[in-house]
Amino acid sequence: MPDCNDTLRELELFLDHELSESARLEIHGHLEGCPDCLQAFDFHAELRTVIAAKCRNDEMPPGLMRKIANCFGPDFAEDGLATDHDTPESS
Repeated sequence: MPDCNDTLRELELFLDHELSESARLEIHGHLEGCPDCLQAFDFHAELRTVIAAKCRNDEMPPGLMRKIANCFGPDFAEDGLATDHDTPESS
């Protein structure tokens, strides 16, 4: 079972559902038995909720998508998805 340092280090991945099933179960088990880590988890989860709610209604600044596209070059589509020639189906 992970210790507090391991749990806190993996907390964002846990919240993003990006851990393997075994790692997720280990972190979940630690959170069930550690009030300090559970408090940190609750804080991060609530912070994500607040940020998502605050940003939901914000419009993207003009020109931001163009700047992002310039960073990625020709492989970046305006919708944020890879262009057709980058997908496995098109190979």
